[in-house]
Amino acid sequence: MDFHNLSLKEQLQGLKKGSFSSTELTSHYLERIEKYDDELNSFISITAERALIQAQDSDKRYANNQAYGLDGIPLAHKDIFCTKDVLTTCGSKMLHNFVSPYSSTVYEKLDAQGMVMLGKTNMDEFAMGSSNETSYFGPVKNPWNKEYVPGVLLVDQRLVWLQI
Repeated sequence: MDFHNLSLKEQLQGLKKGSFSSTELTSHYLERIEKYDDELNSFISITAERALIQAQDSDKRYANNQAYGLDGIPLAHKDIFCTKDVLTTCGSKMLHNFVSPYSSTVYEKLDAQGMVMLGKTNMDEFAMGSSNETSYFGPVKNPWNKEYVPGVLLVDQRLVWLQI
């Protein structure tokens, strides 16, 4: 199934009905990240092992009718949000090896809803830009036209959900 063509609402409905599992959904996105990210450079870090554990936990909650509001939905977020025990670079050489000892409120709220973290997306250094061209880790490529910059919203919302 081409899960990436489903809307958020359709993904949630499928999880609730048991049409597919969070593990299947998450695996699909991880496979697409592996297939396309070398070309697009959209991720700074990929948290595949963590994502699959979170997806399995979500599947258990669905099986026990204890799922949260956004339970089992895969998500990637900007590398500016600290996540405990995960590399957090803010797209900067200065933080290229910083592993956060704590999680940001943003991450904690998403995690509390059962969302599955696929990884952290590339970004302009310290979020000082909107073209995704100034990251220490290299520019992000637009999946629809490699000659165009992706822009900040594309990387956050559409790149991961549609292209990856």
